[in-house]
Amino acid sequence: MLEIAGLEVAYGQTQVIRDLSVTVRERDLFGLLGANNAGKSTLINAISGVVPPRGGRISFEGANITGAPPDQIVELGIIQVPEGRLVFPEMTVLDNLVMGAISNRARRDRDRRMKDVFAIFPRLEQRRAQTAGTLSGGEQQMLAIGRALLAQPRLLMLDEPSLGLSPLIVQSIFKVLDDLHKNGLTILLVEQNLNLTVSHATRCAVIERGQVVLEGSGPELRSDPRTRKAYLGL
Repeated sequence: MLEIAGLEVAYGQTQVIRDLSVTVRERDLFGLLGANNAGKSTLINAISGVVPPRGGRISFEGANITGAPPDQIVELGIIQVPEGRLVFPEMTVLDNLVMGAISNRARRDRDRRMKDVFAIFPRLEQRRAQTAGTLSGGEQQMLAIGRALLAQPRLLMLDEPSLGLSPLIVQSIFKVLDDLHKNGLTILLVEQNLNLTVSHATRCAVIERGQVVLEGSGPELRSDPRTRKAYLGL
């Protein structure tokens, strides 16, 4: 579904992604692992069209989308749940969700998708008239995922969804991701939490200094000492 070949991304003179290649297959729950500043967020921002690559190629279902603007990426069904959730704090829960269905492809089916999201996250329906800034961190993460689901993703990308949340909330969020994956959604999961990711992902890749250094199934990477090395920088 998603193929990245020889990707190069830099901020000014600082090279962040170096000749990176990775493939996400349809119906994967693909875990992208790495320590801080490894280049994980930069990679999915490049896929989303937020950061322009300096070289290489990004293909989605065989079509070259390298450097395409974010609105075109969204219309294709590539949807990102950003790190830190980035909900609109002064808007209600309902209005935040409606913003997820702003694209042409998502607007037509908005009402049905809204019912689906409320079935997945009943707490959002209970708080639909509440401003998003007054929600707890866990509720805001539910809202960010719900907003992404309103956009009708074909590839859902999540950047550090466990960040700053209690273990109980993290467990419930990952249960939702498991269910979405079982229902056929392709997911690209960016995480620092090694044990959590390898327990849920069908396949994983480890990024170190902007390059993929390891790739395989969750159990393979869990038992590979090079995975720990990449995290600890030893």
